Amino acid sequence: MKRKLLNRIKVVLAEKNKSNKWLSEQLDKDPAIISKWVTNTTQPNVEMLIQISKVLGVTVDDLLRTE
Repeated sequence: MKRKLLNRIKVVLAEKNKSNKWLSEQLDKDPAIISKWVTNTTQPNVEMLIQISKVLGVTVDDLLRTE
């Protein structure tokens, strides 16, 4: 079964020239959790998506795939 790509965190991090480690430090989260979000293995909850969007300076819509 093909994994569905639900978020664009990896893309936005690349666009902002930021690393997974940087995001984990900003959010005070384990880098392994960030890695799972970036690879779409798991998804952050809505509250965390809001925090991620604030840290990256984008909207929540920018982090979600709409297709």
